[in-house]
Amino acid sequence: MSVDFYDLNDLLTEEERMVRDTVRAFVDAKILPTISHHYEAGTFPTELIPEFGRLGMLGSNLHGYGCPGMGDIAYGLVAQELERGDSGIRSFCSVQSSLVMWPIYTYGTEEQKNTWLPRLATGEAVGCFGLTEPDFGSNPGGMITRAERTATGFVLNGTKRWITNGNLADVAIIWAKLDGVIRGFVVDTKTPGFTAQKIERKFSLRASVTSELILEDVHVPESAMFPDVKGLKGPLGCLTQARYGISWGAIGAAEACFDCAVDYAKNRVQFSRPIAGYQLVQAKFADMLTEITKAKLISWRLGKLKEAKKMTPGQVSLAKRNNVHMALETARKCRDILGGNGITYEYPIARHLMNLETVITYEGTHDIHTLVLGQEVTGIPAYDAGPVPTRG
Repeated sequence: MSVDFYDLNDLLTEEERMVRDTVRAFVDAKILPTISHHYEAGTFPTELIPEFGRLGMLGSNLHGYGCPGMGDIAYGLVAQELERGDSGIRSFCSVQSSLVMWPIYTYGTEEQKNTWLPRLATGEAVGCFGLTEPDFGSNPGGMITRAERTATGFVLNGTKRWITNGNLADVAIIWAKLDGVIRGFVVDTKTPGFTAQKIERKFSLRASVTSELILEDVHVPESAMFPDVKGLKGPLGCLTQARYGISWGAIGAAEACFDCAVDYAKNRVQFSRPIAGYQLVQAKFADMLTEITKAKLISWRLGKLKEAKKMTPGQVSLAKRNNVHMALETARKCRDILGGNGITYEYPIARHLMNLETVITYEGTHDIHTLVLGQEVTGIPAYDAGPVPTRG
């Protein structure tokens, strides 16, 4: 079943529908049969990485260097279908595509592009994105990771935390301050001094590898640095790309929960009829159907703006904020419809619910995107009100 109340399928090109249906079939055949076991065990299905590459799910909307060259809406549909399977699966592909391949493609030298993009596109190599630090999440400009010049290049020191794919990665995009200015570096993870420690005991995104990266006197050559991009423009540009995909992915998680709850409600009999026949349950379905439809329209329109190169970071914030909140609320309502059964591994809803608690936090929290939109409306940034006043 697919939630398409406004026949949005009619807005898609033949190629976009083919991409969506191909990824949907892959998710049905390769992800859904085993994902609950991976989630419970806290493991990632690494055997599927070459399949991601073969089907064009890595760097989908990049052109050349062995990349698939799809459109931006097709890329969004890939994210939507992957997250219908699990947020951790979509996160792997999102990080690889938007946070590793995109900055190399956009900011990198020809040497960096030729070295990494073809291997990342096939899944032969895996990448991670090192921006967030233990003490600096919503305020990346406060990072303390440092780069210092040496006779042959640079030496990096610092710690990054909550890094998806960290323990799987062959290459890391590391953001560090060089002479007080944020710069990006393409770092081979086999470089001495680079270590990754897996973060265990997570309630959420359990079928995803999350790591802490430790850089202790990691020496990299001059050619490792992105040559031109400076300041927060570099990492924030990457995050804009990733948030775009997340706005689509959240729809997939919401659809998975909705479809499960509708099927369950039609078959679960209480008192005189299936619970789908009761007004309060139907009210929940009406609300969820409306919100999923609105979210799809938002992401489709955002995709058109992106393809026309008119998309703004504020527009992406609106889509990420709305769609992930919608998906989390949908998961909560669907869990309620399933009652006690909703917390078991027999059904996907609690898994999506827990995953979405992370998705609403990463790539900009709900509150941070609220402030982005507030600034869009008023022109006044509210992120930092200055020093806390003291009483004399």
